[in-house]
Amino acid sequence: MPVEYSAFRSGRLVFIAGPCVIESAEHVHRMARGIRAAVGEFIFKASFDKANRTSVNSYRGPGLKDGLRILAEVKAEGFSILTDIHEPTQAEAAAEVADILQIPAFLCRQTDLLVAAGQTGRIVNIKKGQFVAPHDIHRAAEKVASTGNHKVVLTERGSTFGYNNLVVDMRGLKIMRDAGWPVVFDATHSVQLPGGAGTVSGGQPEFIELLARAAVAAGVDGVFVEVHDCPERALSDGPNALRLDLLKGFWEGLEAIHKVVNGCA
Repeated sequence: MPVEYSAFRSGRLVFIAGPCVIESAEHVHRMARGIRAAVGEFIFKASFDKANRTSVNSYRGPGLKDGLRILAEVKAEGFSILTDIHEPTQAEAAAEVADILQIPAFLCRQTDLLVAAGQTGRIVNIKKGQFVAPHDIHRAAEKVASTGNHKVVLTERGSTFGYNNLVVDMRGLKIMRDAGWPVVFDATHSVQLPGGAGTVSGGQPEFIELLARAAVAAGVDGVFVEVHDCPERALSDGPNALRLDLLKGFWEGLEAIHKVVNGCA
């Protein structure tokens, strides 16, 4: 069943996971099945294009047409789909396949992109830009809502902290949530070191679980994690991805914290 917006208001912890970019049809299917085996119900995430890579020579993905074809095949297996769009012209085509359209952090203030995503009627997940204060990101949600589509989710992915580094201010999770929108915590991009490895971004994956646990304790509605079966060979964002074989224990720990926070333990 496709994910409904009400899932983010259900009191359950929503989980979004998948590889950063579509590497191949075979890999995407294998990852989707592997993640489902580890955590059960979740929203599968993969990008058909990574338009903001550090280097012009970095792998970007299969592109809109082939990427959406591959994601449609994954959806046919019963998975809910999230993918990001970078241009207003991509919104309508992506919405034919994706249950959730994601606005990349670098583009979170692009009015035309936000409006085009809202006009599709799909759930819109807005990544908070590294340069945006928690108390300002609701303005982006209002741009989507101006279309009459109020199905908006805000995702925290860290704020710029000097060169090639990010920091997460846990106070921001409450500030964003108090604005009236569900909040998801992106535990893997929050440990990214943007451009920190020269032509690619680096990362500190040893802090993924620590930050995710803190965010769940702070009361987020969902967690976003990029997962790869072999991060050292990933074509994008491998240095800050969670290994697939660590996922089961990682998710069980988060759910246990969530139950305590919500008085269900």
